[in-house]
Amino acid sequence: MAIICIAICIADFAVLFVLGTYYPAYSQLKNTISSLGATISPVSNVISIWWIGIGIVFIFFGISLKKAFYENPKSSRLASILIILYGMGEGIGSGLFKADRIAGKMTQSFVFHDIAGAIGLIAAVVLPLVMPKVITKENNPRFGQFSRIIFFIGLLTIAFFTIRFPAESGWISYRGLWQRLFMLNLYIYFITISIIMYQKCSTFKMK
Repeated sequence: MAIICIAICIADFAVLFVLGTYYPAYSQLKNTISSLGATISPVSNVISIWWIGIGIVFIFFGISLKKAFYENPKSSRLASILIILYGMGEGIGSGLFKADRIAGKMTQSFVFHDIAGAIGLIAAVVLPLVMPKVITKENNPRFGQFSRIIFFIGLLTIAFFTIRFPAESGWISYRGLWQRLFMLNLYIYFITISIIMYQKCSTFKMK
């Protein structure tokens, strides 16, 4: 699952970029990722299936993490739950509920999409606060500091993504940019966890 998680994190950026090119007038920097899955999007069904698939992968990754770091059961269980919530919210929830608007107003599906996404994002932001109790200083001296950096960057980028800036605010109003930077930051964290998890399991098997 560690290797699959790494592959998915890398592939997701490529898929989003490629599918975005099939949506006329879609801006990778200005438009949110959710708009790719809206009904009016020409890649709506493809991206929805992709998100559901990603969600399922993260759910299994969360379960695998709990088993891999069994030495700290309470912390690993909490970290597992947060990863599963991310997979269910940002993955499955985003895929099932489309971010549709009718006459400029949010549909019920849009509301559910936002709620699911918010749950996933909150779980992702909190995760770096929990993981240092799973991968302790004794096991990896630099991981705690790395987690604090990831948390700070995640908090900053999600704040810029969430706050509605006027169009004339320039680059700071580019919601697509901040959303992708948040994802990049999170995926770097997931990849790091996956590498440590893989190394731990490989060492255990060798013994």
